[in-house]
Amino acid sequence: MSERQIRLEVLRYNPETDSEPHFETFEVPCLNEWVVLDALNWAKEHLDPTLNYRWSCHMAVCGSCGMTINGEPSLACKSFIRDLPDTIRVEPLKNFPVERDLVTVAEDFIAKLAAVKPYIIPKEEKAIEDGEYKQTPAQLKTYKQYAQCINCMLCYAACPEYGLEPKFLGPAAIALAHRYNKDSRDGGRDERQEVVAADSGVWKCSFVGACSEVCPKHVDPAGALQQVKVASMTDWYLEHLMPWVKK
Repeated sequence: MSERQIRLEVLRYNPETDSEPHFETFEVPCLNEWVVLDALNWAKEHLDPTLNYRWSCHMAVCGSCGMTINGEPSLACKSFIRDLPDTIRVEPLKNFPVERDLVTVAEDFIAKLAAVKPYIIPKEEKAIEDGEYKQTPAQLKTYKQYAQCINCMLCYAACPEYGLEPKFLGPAAIALAHRYNKDSRDGGRDERQEVVAADSGVWKCSFVGACSEVCPKHVDPAGALQQVKVASMTDWYLEHLMPWVKK
């Protein structure tokens, strides 16, 4: 196995001892098949055990190792060393407060996610003995792409609108609302629409598309947001210009 020496420039910040963030450089011997997360783990194990960052699955499934790698919001477990230069700069995700080193505060994102009720609200309740809520493959296909979101928050770090207007509901939350609205088993669209179509909701999106560019699961939140805009505009027309038409 070939080994390669890299310089890992990591943003460090401990609010208890540091007046401002600063970079620290680690010289790390990497194997070609390593990802940035492996390099961070090596630095933490061999050089500085106080280095702080989040990770869990190492399989691009949990979404917890999101960080900024050479200026791009990325998953550390999906960023291969072989695709990067000898000097790799690692910073926390932009647009979020830094808790310590590469760990950001995610409470705002979690609150926005909870606000759109990202779960099935059945159209009609039925007893357990009546069986499951069935769905055809075609019905699944209408929302499956948007169900791939892993809540990594990369789209929020890439979104210029969220950076300028923190009250913006944001790409992932709206895309997940869209996912459940498209589900044939769900009847909660009206409840979600109160949040999604509000002043801080989907109309804040200026359609830059950066969220879809950085999404590791190809959810295409930018596309979902535009579909939500069309549906919301249709609601307005039906309500104000054609009130006799039932949804």
